[in-house]
Amino acid sequence: MCSGADTELLEECSKAEQIKQAGIGATVFFTAVMAFIACSYALYTVFDNVLIAVFFGLVWGLLIFNLDRFIVSTIKKRDNFRSEFLQAVPRIILAIIIAVVIAKPLELKIFEKEIDRVLLEEKNQMTLDNQEQIALQYNPETTQLQTEIDALKAGISEKEAEVNNLYDTYIAEAEGREGTLKIGKGPVYKEKREKHDAALSELQALRLGNNSKIAEKESQIAALEMDYKGKVADTQPTIDGFDGLMARISALDELPWFPSFFIFLLFLAIETAPVISKLLAPKGEYDMKLEDAESTVKTWVDQKEYQRKQQLATDAQINDKVYEDLAGEEELYAYKQKMAREIMQLQADAFYKQQKRNL
Repeated sequence: MCSGADTELLEECSKAEQIKQAGIGATVFFTAVMAFIACSYALYTVFDNVLIAVFFGLVWGLLIFNLDRFIVSTIKKRDNFRSEFLQAVPRIILAIIIAVVIAKPLELKIFEKEIDRVLLEEKNQMTLDNQEQIALQYNPETTQLQTEIDALKAGISEKEAEVNNLYDTYIAEAEGREGTLKIGKGPVYKEKREKHDAALSELQALRLGNNSKIAEKESQIAALEMDYKGKVADTQPTIDGFDGLMARISALDELPWFPSFFIFLLFLAIETAPVISKLLAPKGEYDMKLEDAESTVKTWVDQKEYQRKQQLATDAQINDKVYEDLAGEEELYAYKQKMAREIMQLQADAFYKQQKRNL
């Protein structure tokens, strides 16, 4: 049944012929089983649902079974290898396509650990790239705020340096090391001390104002960082879910091709085995009986077609002779003349009545 053989015709053949057809059918059957397993696994990686994967895998397995059965059953043994091979070429091409479809999902399963390692590296790189891309949205504003903070801190530092210089100046005046070179707290000392105290007050006011501005800008930077981390967290599940069928096939392409190529050859051999076995098998008893049955039907159809053509030609000759004989009869001529005259009279009367109404 799986080989597409005529079971009634096969029952009349020898046991060896039945075993040969059963072997071809078993190859077709197990190819469909492999297709079911491969498709179910491939769809499981897509839908992550066992029932859906098994259902569509079963549909795919039945489709492959039907295709293989059709391929094998349509190759006829006629003691002409060239003709049989030309017959099988499109079917071999179809078998290659099917072998690719079947082999790829199982390759994904066989090299699952290696594929997971490649995917992990790609996910890590995608995570870094994603963080850099999101950071580009926040870096300009963050840099601007940091620059303003640095400017405010620099203003405080400059004012502190100025206050320190004034402090050193009035201390040096009091010790007599600079200025008037007189030891003691004279008028010059008091003047320099007042400048220092005024600058110190300005420093305190500046520090208070700038620290408030710095705190505000740092809070803005912190808010930007929180927003940045939130976006990174929102987009990370997409990267973590980068584990679909196409991602795994791309990761498989990153691995050495040699093992995958031999797995493909294995499935190609399995898929083309029914066709190859059909081509290489000698013409057997079943093939002869099938050819005899088909030629009998073809002969019968050709005979009926020839008889219909001859009947049509004979009938045409008879009709031509009948009408030729009728053409010479005076009675028929007079009758048709009478009918034609009446028709022409009726037409003339109708035309007259129509013209009268128009006037």
